Amino acid sequence: MAEAVFQPPRRKRRTFESYESPFPVDVDGKDFRIYQAEIINNNVVVRNPEDIEQLYSKGYFGKGILSRSRPMYSVSDPLLITKWQGTNINLPIIASKKYQYHVQWAKSILQEQGFDDCSISKILENYTKPLELKNDGAEQTGDCCNRMDPSTENVELSRNSSTDTGNAVPPSHECRNQKEGYKKASLEGDPACDPLAVCGSKAQEPPDLKEIAEVSCQKHSFLVRCGCKAKESTEQRCCETVASKECAPEYVLVQEEEESSLCPEDNSAGEQGNFIKKEKLVCRRNPFRIFEYLQLSLEEAFFLVYALGCLTIYYGEEPLTILKLWEVFSEVKPNFKTTYMAYHYFRSKGWVPKVGLKYGTDLLLYRKGPPFYHASYSVIAELVDDNFEGSLRRPLSWKSLSGLNRTTVNASKELMLCYLIRPSNMTEKEMSTPECMKRIKVQELIVTRWVSSRERSEQDEI
Repeated sequence: MAEAVFQPPRRKRRTFESYESPFPVDVDGKDFRIYQAEIINNNVVVRNPEDIEQLYSKGYFGKGILSRSRPMYSVSDPLLITKWQGTNINLPIIASKKYQYHVQWAKSILQEQGFDDCSISKILENYTKPLELKNDGAEQTGDCCNRMDPSTENVELSRNSSTDTGNAVPPSHECRNQKEGYKKASLEGDPACDPLAVCGSKAQEPPDLKEIAEVSCQKHSFLVRCGCKAKESTEQRCCETVASKECAPEYVLVQEEEESSLCPEDNSAGEQGNFIKKEKLVCRRNPFRIFEYLQLSLEEAFFLVYALGCLTIYYGEEPLTILKLWEVFSEVKPNFKTTYMAYHYFRSKGWVPKVGLKYGTDLLLYRKGPPFYHASYSVIAELVDDNFEGSLRRPLSWKSLSGLNRTTVNASKELMLCYLIRPSNMTEKEMSTPECMKRIKVQELIVTRWVSSRERSEQDEI
């Protein structure tokens, strides 16, 4: 067997951020904090914006559900922000067509709640009416809370749904009951709008998760799945902060067109004047908000809990222990133990492992992080015994190995086989806890394609 030649990682040409500490743990321990996550539909999700920023910036854990990697989704249109950059208004700017999509989505939510077309049109018309922008001298302020018409306060749509979300509001055939509809309507942050606010069906949950009590935090008569523990004041304040941000209405600036008339030209015979279209920004409330969350892989979540001790994962109000997470994740993902051992090993060596699904492997290894370098290795993890035998998860034939190697090489990476060697006398009971990793050995094997003609030419040169 030839000795592996390690190639230096390829640095990206454009880097727009600075490198921070690799883990979200301060060496001195002064700024150490416990982050919070929750299990929703067999996925680990972080909802607190501060936790999202810290976990991704210091270690590049997780991925934004609405972004390619870094959770930085914004409803604003970058082209419109550049176009109106002289307005000095710190509000999202979107096009009128995009705003109509949000109105249509809100309309579909109200239809599912049982409102008739007359009530829906009145609700949306009152909720999305233009709000006055105050001018302070030559500059425009971005404080929309002071621009609201007092008459619109009583019809503001927020998380005012009842605790029993299954009770739909009966449709009213007359517009005289619209005021009651305003109070019962739920658009922003509603479970129907926010898929992460609703747990999956029982059929999708692992058996162990069914035994855990599912309790939702109820504050101010709306339903919030914040996954916090009400006994501890710090976690309760964190829950209230996330809930208040999700319940508050979102104000956006909508670019709309208006027609303005000019005086008719002297040589024109017609009496009708010339009309030109002018673009303007109108402040409105967004009837359908979209929230950006951080989704952690099971390996990343368990590493933060077990190795770093800086994350607490909740299911409902109940925090899950390390042993419970090891058991639950192993049932959700049958090969979790194997992939996590490989993840833990490479993370401890200073690499930043990410999911390698798009290249047909288990992990991708980055130096420092995805913003700085391209992935150097595509890793396939296998659990074997002392004799390198065992039930392989994905037995590779020469044909499949050649295709996988070709795919990896075309992406300027190297294929690595990571063998996790367990002692032959290790029992399944020992494997039921993460302490089994103390007896696991790791063997790395880099797969390269041997080109006979290239080797002959090198020997001739020598």
